[in-house]
Amino acid sequence: MDINKIRQDIRGLADGKIFLNNAGSSLMPNVVTDVMTDYLKQEELSGGYHVANVNANALEGFYDETAKLINAQSRNIAFATSATEAYTKALSSIIFKEGDVIITTADDYISNQITFISLHKKLGVKVIRMKNLPDHELDLEDLEKLIREHHPKLIAVTHIPTNSGLIQNVEAVGKICRKHDILYLVDACQSVGQLAVDVEKINCDFLTATGRKFLRGPRGTGFLYVSDRVLEQEYAPLLLDMRGADWTAYDDYELFKTAKRFEHWEISYASLYGLKHAVQYANSVGMERVEQYNKGLSDRLRENLKSSGFSVWDWGNRLSSIVTFSGPDGDLEKIQQVLKENNVYFSVTYKNSALIDFSTKNIHGIVRLSPHYFNTMEEIETVSEILKNSLK
Repeated sequence: MDINKIRQDIRGLADGKIFLNNAGSSLMPNVVTDVMTDYLKQEELSGGYHVANVNANALEGFYDETAKLINAQSRNIAFATSATEAYTKALSSIIFKEGDVIITTADDYISNQITFISLHKKLGVKVIRMKNLPDHELDLEDLEKLIREHHPKLIAVTHIPTNSGLIQNVEAVGKICRKHDILYLVDACQSVGQLAVDVEKINCDFLTATGRKFLRGPRGTGFLYVSDRVLEQEYAPLLLDMRGADWTAYDDYELFKTAKRFEHWEISYASLYGLKHAVQYANSVGMERVEQYNKGLSDRLRENLKSSGFSVWDWGNRLSSIVTFSGPDGDLEKIQQVLKENNVYFSVTYKNSALIDFSTKNIHGIVRLSPHYFNTMEEIETVSEILKNSLK
């Protein structure tokens, strides 16, 4: 990778900031904002319908680029306004009834956990969380045991939790799901864009992702992957519109064949076009290169923080480019202050966003730094030194 060229493609770095909040909302490549601005100017002059028609082939490229990113086919991709919208649409296509079981993990994303609890309260769906092993990896034997006991309708796993660097073993879970013929939903909100994600290896039925994080797209964008087997079984969102089906009789419709049935007809085409170029940019850099480079950055940052006396809260055998830590006494305030003073971008997560994980770790919150492939090792060393000096 040509890091200098990549950094030159980011106007957001011109003010000298050290940007380490890519797990929140990353800095877009210049091309993303340029094409979106140009598209909106076209709409200003000619109206949205005309511009969408003129750019139809270019807009369709979103599906091709996104499929390439995760080793799928364009027919398996649906645009979404967020990972949460994609996730809830996938869930809504599954007809749950009282007594049905969802198996998930203790480390699933807060919004997913709340959605599962809502399904329990409204429909009587049972929510069961598989155990973690002492090293914080998923207990796959416990998962097999739960499957035999409860015959779940769905297994749902967040690939990388937002509150720690843990990478959950979604591929191993996928093999178990295929073995038992169980629907499998993967939240890849934090992994798409920072890791090489391959839906064929994961063996999932649904996979959701956002544009704004490591993929470096605009806010208000995301996508949903839907497997061929799910499409062939005519799964579709509970509330369809004319993007999802053809009205064939007064009281009937026929589903469209592709994952676009999970979209709504009215979307922001400027945003879709921006996301297309963000995905295209990631594909041009190469996700294997990005993953390897990011690992070097995050490994060095964790080592530096530990050696300086900070408590690092990333538990697991395989860790991501999300680095979570606190002061030796659990302090977060001083860390936030010194990072702000030095123009370092970061985020903070508190216990109510990771109730199970933080209760297990007996902490009330963490500071999160999330380096990405446009960051340099020099930036990592600079931030490490700033934090080290804050303890003196």
